[in-house]
Amino acid sequence: AQLHGVAIPASVLERDVLARRVAGYSPRLLDELAAAGQVVWVGAGPLGRDDGKVMLFLREEAAALRPVVAPDGDAQGRPSDPEHDRLREILSRRGACFFPELRGSDEKLTLDALWDRVWAGEVTNDSLAALRAFAGTAGRAAGARRRGRPNLGSLTVLGPPRAQGRWSLVDADLPVGDITPAHRARALAGALLERHGVLTREAVRGEGHPGGFATVYPVLRALEEGGRARRGYFVAGLGGAQFALPGAVDRLRARPAPPAGGGPTSLVLAATDPANAYGVALPWPAVDSPAKPRRVAGAYVVLVDGVASLYLERGGRGLLALRPLDGAWEEAAVAALGTLVDSGRLRRLGLERYDPGLEPVLRAAGFVPSPKGLVRYGA
Repeated sequence: AQLHGVAIPASVLERDVLARRVAGYSPRLLDELAAAGQVVWVGAGPLGRDDGKVMLFLREEAAALRPVVAPDGDAQGRPSDPEHDRLREILSRRGACFFPELRGSDEKLTLDALWDRVWAGEVTNDSLAALRAFAGTAGRAAGARRRGRPNLGSLTVLGPPRAQGRWSLVDADLPVGDITPAHRARALAGALLERHGVLTREAVRGEGHPGGFATVYPVLRALEEGGRARRGYFVAGLGGAQFALPGAVDRLRARPAPPAGGGPTSLVLAATDPANAYGVALPWPAVDSPAKPRRVAGAYVVLVDGVASLYLERGGRGLLALRPLDGAWEEAAVAALGTLVDSGRLRRLGLERYDPGLEPVLRAAGFVPSPKGLVRYGA
């Protein structure tokens, strides 16, 4: 529910976001919810050639929270050419379709047009198989099939892996005709409060909702007047217009229990994870390096007692220290970094660029020398 309606890169959605929150996560869990119609996914913009942002919605409030696709010719650039129009016409007339029913004279042209419409938020699918194939997260076993064993996803009659499942128009699946602007604002304000606990202007702006903070401010003020939310200056430096759930304020005021071992608490997050406030509500720490931390898919940030401490660049070749080396946090941060490999999220971690002061800590944590730097292999 906390991820309801937030845009997350497809390449990290399951591996780095859902699996961090659900013990024993398996893609099958999400597939079952999607097949049952309880969860719907909608594209929210492409990220290069092989990735894009995705929003997950619980069906109850999906129509109120999903982005409304602009009409043709709008400045938002909704795709429009003969192939896009042909796909729209088929889906409008027939409803949900498998790819063979959509295929035109040029399969590649049809597939590209279909994914244009997916990332524009116009088309969705009743499974996540095609999304995983597009983003390259369908599983490592796919490339290791025994020779001679049929690969059903490659059969012409079924279409390529990126075309699997049934495609439908989002407008038909989640109609917004009866959703008023007031209803939409209430649903959005509630979802934002549940997600952030303490909601700030910067957090709303960082999610990119149309209208920004001004859209939900009247609702937040009404919630405050009704005693369902609190307004105050809860977090220093983030402005006075802060709204919070009562329970969130109580948790902020409570001193967290120290860890059992007495040392610092470390956590490694995808840089694009909604739980990472850096680069959205909080600025990234200043670093004396040409490379700067950014919220990009494939990058990671290590927090030690909530403080941004290490930043692993996309591809894993560069490691930035985000705070001065003082011997108090480095061991915990590097140990957390190693869990990326130990958990299977990364096959290996080869560092070519890093602060020389970190080398003794990296070596002690299992990184070994290589021709290009230090490498950490799985246990």
